[in-house]
Amino acid sequence: MSLLVVGSIAFDTLETPFGKVDETLGGSATFFSASASYLNPVRVVAVVGSDFDNKVLDFIKKRGVDFSGVYTEEGETFRWAAKYQKDINQRETLYTHLNVFQDFKPKIPEKFRESKFVFLANIDPDLQNEVLNQVKNPEFVIMDTMNLWINGKRESLINVLKNVNGIVLNDSEIRELSGEFNLIKAVKVINRLGPEIIVVKKGEHGSFIYNNDEFFFAPAYPVEEVLDPTGAGDSFAGGFMGYIAKSGSLNFSEYKKGLILGTVVSSFCVERFGIERFKYLTKEEIDERADIFFNMIKL
Repeated sequence: MSLLVVGSIAFDTLETPFGKVDETLGGSATFFSASASYLNPVRVVAVVGSDFDNKVLDFIKKRGVDFSGVYTEEGETFRWAAKYQKDINQRETLYTHLNVFQDFKPKIPEKFRESKFVFLANIDPDLQNEVLNQVKNPEFVIMDTMNLWINGKRESLINVLKNVNGIVLNDSEIRELSGEFNLIKAVKVINRLGPEIIVVKKGEHGSFIYNNDEFFFAPAYPVEEVLDPTGAGDSFAGGFMGYIAKSGSLNFSEYKKGLILGTVVSSFCVERFGIERFKYLTKEEIDERADIFFNMIKL
């Protein structure tokens, strides 16, 4: 079924203990669509600068991603740089140049407005609300956010939470948003704010999902070679939403399977720098790893 993502397309400069890349393709909408496209067609709304060569998206377009909602503004594309420490969970942002993304005003094409599944990537909550005002009766809306909006635009964020089905957060973000350190208490606080589905990412310790007083915990997939965690969260969300959109069934059993597919697809992302692994990843590899994962957690 139709799946829409609204987020960023960027160029990332990344350094980890295992190497460095300059100006590699990145952004939340890029990682999300690259991941979800293995499971379901994707529609993308984002903005790029006049310096952007659309050919760099060809490898994702071939897998059924519609980038006709990406528009070009005069100026430079969003750029971001980060350096990861020996503990790869720790990173330092070297710079954030929003460029044309600073004035991003999502314009949802008419043909995208009937999308039944919507992912609001990590953008200003006021913009997330603008998207919700443009789409027509979506069946399933999941949002992402970050500490910047939790601290700086809390009221706007709370307003978005009232109008979505679910939210994806990491453990530090949900603690900050809820005011609760215990994650079980934290998800119940967020649930009272509106979302009935809360997905909590715990990095190398896996993730869990909460819905209607039910919990499901999944470990991380054991990856031998982790070079760069950039984009893993958006890839996780893409795998989750791609599976749910393909299934079309909104129940806890399918959410659990979506959590596992998100875990599996994101495990490939970290094996190379930036988006590189998705350039040659196959559906067969995903299916094989998913089978291993399901057997790994089977009692």
